Amino acid sequence: MHALRRHLGLTQQGLADELGTRQQTISEWERGLYRPRGASARLLTLVAERADFAYEAVPGEGEEKNAP
Repeated sequence: MHALRRHLGLTQQGLADELGTRQQTISEWERGLYRPRGASARLLTLVAERADFAYEAVPGEGEEKNAP
């Protein structure tokens, strides 16, 4: 996450603004406290692809699974 943000030339606040999230969320992702999931993970993957940067959020990781 940190490498992608630096590649984009953004601060944590700048990336948070682009993604519509909080700076604290970006910080937590970068420190490994949480992983991007759901729409955030998909959006980060798309941003990375457009920036020609090798990054892919792991789909479904960190998401709760619904038991039958």
